[in-house]
Amino acid sequence: MEISVKPLKEVDIVTVSGRIDSATAPEFDNALKGLLEHGRRKLALDFADLSYVSSAGLRAMLSALKAAKNNGGNVVLVSANERIRDTLTLVGFHTLFIQFNDVLDAVDSF
Repeated sequence: MEISVKPLKEVDIVTVSGRIDSATAPEFDNALKGLLEHGRRKLALDFADLSYVSSAGLRAMLSALKAAKNNGGNVVLVSANERIRDTLTLVGFHTLFIQFNDVLDAVDSF
C-alpha cells in the first residue's frame, strides 16, 4: 500500500494505492488520524488505484468520517472501482460516504 497526501484548497486529497488489509490498515488509520489531529477535517480519499479494502480499512474510514464530522468536516471518496464500491454497498457504507468520479468534483463539494 502507498499513501500520498496533497492539499488542494482546504481539502486534503489522500491517494491510496494497492491493498488496505490487516497488515496495512494501521498505517492507513494513522495517516488519517494524523491529518485530523492537525486540524485537517476535509478529506477526499482517492481510491483510483486501490484494489482491496479489508474490514480493518473500513473501520479506519469510519473512524475518520466520525472524527471529521464531529469537527465540521467530512470524508468523501473518489474513483473507487467496482470491487471497492461493491464492498462499500455490502457493508452499508455507500449511504455514509459521498462518492465522486473526479477529484475536482470532490473538492468542490466542500
